[in-house]
Amino acid sequence: MAEAPFSLDDFKKDLDIDDVKGETGYSTIERTGIRPTLDVNGIWGGYIGEGAKTVLPSKAYAKISMRLVPDQSSAEITELFKNHFESIAPKSVKVNVTPHHGGEPAVTPTNSIGYQAAVKAMEKSFGKTPIPTREGGSIPIVALFKEELGLDSILMGFGLNEDAIHSPNESYGLFNYYKGIETISYFYQFFTDMSKAS
Repeated sequence: MAEAPFSLDDFKKDLDIDDVKGETGYSTIERTGIRPTLDVNGIWGGYIGEGAKTVLPSKAYAKISMRLVPDQSSAEITELFKNHFESIAPKSVKVNVTPHHGGEPAVTPTNSIGYQAAVKAMEKSFGKTPIPTREGGSIPIVALFKEELGLDSILMGFGLNEDAIHSPNESYGLFNYYKGIETISYFYQFFTDMSKAS
């Protein structure tokens, strides 16, 4: 991870922020990829229309998600969060925590045939050796494949930070789109060859 190209200045510029804050003892790239998180995805309550109102809200809401890491259970973390949040609420406030769904953490080993085939495919199509990273994306099916089928998933990303994934102005450049197709074709070729040889 330390070998991955990363500029804190560019990171802050991309997000239009002046500073970063997070868990002490870890770099920003570590915090965004390998550490557990608690994220407030949305907050609303009270009067939110145009103009001023002096109405005090009777209810407020928040949507919260958490990134899990190995050896954490979504059911256990949900229960811990629920109990803690309820315990810190003032007696004058009623708290109702509604769990939605959970996904278990998963890490693909870098010594697997699939990973090695992906490395060779990336090298062939991009001309550079990829650096393995962990990503904080929520893809619960990956852990399920491992648990039920005993299979490690190979996730290859071809997007760029400026693609603004999942935002209203999401985009995806044609160069990376076609390079992705090329890389996946090589991956299947190398995976098949390496599987036969093992």
